Amino acid sequence: MADVFLKIYTEENRRHHGRLLYEWLLEEAHALGIAGGSAFRAIAGYGRHGVLHEETFFELAGDVPVEVGFVTSEADAERLLARIAAEGLNLFYAILPARQGVTGDRR
Repeated sequence: MADVFLKIYTEENRRHHGRLLYEWLLEEAHALGIAGGSAFRAIAGYGRHGVLHEETFFELAGDVPVEVGFVTSEADAERLLARIAAEGLNLFYAILPARQGVTGDRR
């Protein structure tokens, strides 16, 4: 089975079970045994509803997009997506083919 890059998008201030959603996603992935993940905060962006969200000086913790990404196996990506669906969350995601490695290990 191939490796994939799973990207999940949410808003910076969105919460689930009292936690920031991007933190919850990282914790759930870790609990499922996914080796690593990161959350990236956007400067600006818009989604399927066409509303532009952007960081301004007065908006310190707002609704700018956050991308939570994992390079993992396709099976693990599907397990995480199933866990998210079981929680009733409605999140946009993308799955892209990936090749992973560590520099210095290339032979």
